[in-house]
Parts: sequence; structure tokens; C-alpha cells
Amino acid sequence: MARTGILIEIENNAVKETSFGVMTAAAGQEIYALVLGDDVSAVKEKLAEYGAAVIVSITAPGDVASSPDLQAQMIAAAVKEYNLETLLGTASATGKDLFARIAAIMDEALVSDCVQVNIADKTVKKSHFSGKTFATLKVNGSVLLCTIRPNSIEPVASPAAGELMNFSADVSDPGLIKIVEVKKDAGKKLDLTEAPVIITGGRAIKAAENYKMLEACAQKMGAAVGASRAAVDAGYAPHSMQVGQTGKTVSPRLYIACGVSGAVQHFAGMKTSKVIVAINEDKDAPIFSKCDYGIVGDIFDVVPVLTEKL
Repeated sequence: MARTGILIEIENNAVKETSFGVMTAAAGQEIYALVLGDDVSAVKEKLAEYGAAVIVSITAPGDVASSPDLQAQMIAAAVKEYNLETLLGTASATGKDLFARIAAIMDEALVSDCVQVNIADKTVKKSHFSGKTFATLKVNGSVLLCTIRPNSIEPVASPAAGELMNFSADVSDPGLIKIVEVKKDAGKKLDLTEAPVIITGGRAIKAAENYKMLEACAQKMGAAVGASRAAVDAGYAPHSMQVGQTGKTVSPRLYIACGVSGAVQHFAGMKTSKVIVAINEDKDAPIFSKCDYGIVGDIFDVVPVLTEKL
């Protein structure tokens, strides 16, 4: 078994679900769960449940939270200290930022946004051209650095010892960037790229205020709300909500398309969803040839009933 490090992302004192998927990608290896922070008591049991043989609590200088460069230095030092042959993480905003810095510090190649990884032979699989083709890449460096697309791997529990270790390193270069404040989108909206369930509104939503109907349904399901390009172009939703070739690529367990016609550009951004449900009053809409379940009906009739039943 190869020693494999997993960079764990924590939010609100809980491990993000996407990190469990990354741990599952390393199943069969000796997993070292790397956690930035000196208090891992709230997450220790969960990490052990999903395969962490060792949980490394990385104790950092007081100002490390404001410096991604310091964070990257600490993680790179831990990789060296524990002789890790692989370091995996989520291709989230945090993961993409830190892994690029870690790769530069370690002078190693980085493969980002992968959908599959084979640690034994150091190969990874990436999607190209909106999922039309896949490339398998062989990494020849001494350490395999890879970020994995959120929700591309289903988390599977695999209990391990979860031995706790503490690590600290003498790092001092804060770099050129300092994080002053982190602002999230209004409320407790989920990140589209990491959400397990997404409900998306298309042009048929008719007005920006009608997204409240989708938000009410999403709240019942613990889902994120997305938009098609047609809805964004019509001014009904911001570009940050757009799913598709020119928006965000998502891989939720459940994708509900409400009033979305199903243009190829939209499908390119969500076709790796585990289950696709379409609601559209046009029985000939292209989305019905691409979904697992379909409802022919007006979204303003169907969605409120769905919300009520949840």
C-alpha cells in the first residue's frame, strides 16, 4: 500500500462531503488525512470511518489562515515528513488554489479536475471537450499531485484506525497575498460544483422573482439552484448560477431541470449527473431524450407540488 495524503476541506466544523469522495478514490492505500488546524476532535471519527489510517493535525502559525502561501508550505512540509507518494484533494476553489502553490513548492507536476485516479500506476483520467473525450495521463514525478472533480466519485465508507498525529513546521514566508475577508453568496447557498442535488431553471422560469419557487424546493432537498444560459441571457439569473459549456460543469447525484430545453451546450455541463429529471411542458423538448425521468407539465404546477410533498 502506498502512503497517500488527502487534503481535507472542513466547513462549519464538519468535513465537506466532497472530501469523502476523494478519500474513496484512494481506497486500498494507507490514507493520511491532512487537516489544517489543531482541533480535529469534531471530524476524527468521520475521517476514520472513510478510511483514514492516520489523521494529521497540521498546527500552523497564527496568521496562516490569512496566507495561502503559508498553508501550501505547511502541507508540502507534511508530505515530505510522512513520505507521502500521492497527495489528492478536491478541485474546489480552495483545492485549486492550494494545489497549484504546493506543486510549485515541491517542483512536481499537477493534474487538476480529474474524474478518476489509479494510484498504483500513477495514472489519472481527465474529461475534455465538455465530456466528449477522455484522456488518461501518466505522471512521472516522484509525488502524484491531483485534484478530483467534486461528486465524480461516490463516497464509500471503509473504516480504518484513524490514528491521530500532530505536525508543525517552521515556515515564515507569508507570500505576496493576504486574505483579508471571505464573503460567501447570500444566505447559505451551496456551491453548484459541490452540491449533491441541483435544481435548475430555464427560460420557462419567465422572471427572476420566480426563482424563489425553485429556492423553496431546493431548501427542502438541501440542493443548490442553477440556471440555463437562456435564463441568464434573459436576465433572470446571474452568470454565477449558469450550468453548461460556458458556465459551470457539475456532477450531482440528482439534477432536476425545470423548463430547460436541453441544448447540447447545457447538457455538456451536467451530463455526468447520476440521475437527471426533466420537467417541461414541451413533450418534444430535447431534454427528454437525455433524462432518466421526465414529467410533461408546467413547472409552475409541478414544482410547488413537489415542494409540498418533500
